[in-house]
Amino acid sequence: MNKQEGLIIIGGAEDKKGDKKILKEVCDHIEKESQLLVIVTVATELPVQVGNEYSDIFHDLGIINIKVLDVRNREDALKPENVELIEKASLVFFTGGDQLRITSILGGTQLYSTMKRKHLEECVFVGTSAGAAVMSDIMIVTGPDDESAKKCTLKMAPGLGLITGVLIDMHFAERGRVGRLLVGIAENPEILGIGIDEDTSIIINRDNILRVVGSGAVYIIDGGNISNTNVSEQYKENILSMFDIKMHVLKDGNKYNLTERKPLV
Repeated sequence: MNKQEGLIIIGGAEDKKGDKKILKEVCDHIEKESQLLVIVTVATELPVQVGNEYSDIFHDLGIINIKVLDVRNREDALKPENVELIEKASLVFFTGGDQLRITSILGGTQLYSTMKRKHLEECVFVGTSAGAAVMSDIMIVTGPDDESAKKCTLKMAPGLGLITGVLIDMHFAERGRVGRLLVGIAENPEILGIGIDEDTSIIINRDNILRVVGSGAVYIIDGGNISNTNVSEQYKENILSMFDIKMHVLKDGNKYNLTERKPLV
């Protein structure tokens, strides 16, 4: 187990039947026979099915203590027994679904406050698909796939804030989402855009170093040196124009320093 690494963010559709490289990596961040892994199904409309699926996988990978946090509404988020479950957790795994369900149900509750504190106390947090998008302090809710970037076509909202200064998009190459991430960075050039392919993950340690694990690529878009852009509320359907934007493409094993904004050779 590597206690220095606090976030694992998965681009969705991670391998669940073959080698399970990413899910094995998740299991390496917990003491398999003693510590508690909690699966959070708040994002999905099929919590029992999804919770059972991941429970079976993690059991097969050697985790002994697994619980499902079944929170379906804000009333559930206020229950003391659910807060206590997070208090006992050493690793918290958010499944996919709808990221706005996560924030709208958890936001402002003691359960959410406990999650934030536990993350600072070295509990590892993992998210896949919608559970990945919600990890940052600002998240993409909806936006067009597989088309040229257009101004003001993106809907964003506050995320859980377990990592700041980034905007995360998942299923990246598979759904052609480079355009919508470019719009997000045009609107917020001070942050980094991170697009993660399916069956691909980033592992971020306490020193803000990102490491890629998985079969696809990770795309990091840096808009800090944009010299010109036409993004604005006017003429919303116009094609987005941006000059001097930087992109890095990382594969399995590559690293990137999020603080210094540069890849590590």
